[in-house]
Amino acid sequence: MVWVVLASILGGTLLLAGFPKLRDRDGLLTVVQGYRLLPAGAERGVATALPFVEVAVGIALILGIGGPWPAAAAALLFAAFTAGLTVNLVRGRRDLDCGCFAFGAHEVPRIGWFHAGRAASFAAAALVLASAGTVEATAPERVAAVVGGLLAVLAVVAVAQIRSVVHVGRRPVDDYLTAASIRLRATSTVSRYGS
Repeated sequence: MVWVVLASILGGTLLLAGFPKLRDRDGLLTVVQGYRLLPAGAERGVATALPFVEVAVGIALILGIGGPWPAAAAALLFAAFTAGLTVNLVRGRRDLDCGCFAFGAHEVPRIGWFHAGRAASFAAAALVLASAGTVEATAPERVAAVVGGLLAVLAVVAVAQIRSVVHVGRRPVDDYLTAASIRLRATSTVSRYGS
């Protein structure tokens, strides 16, 4: 049952990543181009195929079809994401959209080692799942495990959404406005006390 929960978490994550990409193909192409890893023709091909692959692998993992192959495909996907993130972080390129889930939703797109570590953790989990082989479970066990795995994914999404709005210990001032406010105060101080 643990393997089914893990498969559901990985599958739910891929569905959560794939569906927004299906709706915004131009945004996905911009994200893929932002990584500067592929030739122009390959960028368009990846942007076209990636959401369908993520959704198909996610569904296969959740439904438990295809034996170990969906888990192996998920491991390859997450390993590729880890490599793309790591290469750009090593290059010092942090100001780009991760493209992991709903891209373009942040005020300032930015990647960090957290993103690479998260992708690497998913790759390792998928590799472990693939090495477990075909997982047998009764229908009630599968349903319970899938519900549990998908609830875990939804709980993480809910916490992430709350964290994006609530900043414990910070004043609720927009970062852009803070910088503008500092510049304005500096200008007004200079004009008041300056020449």
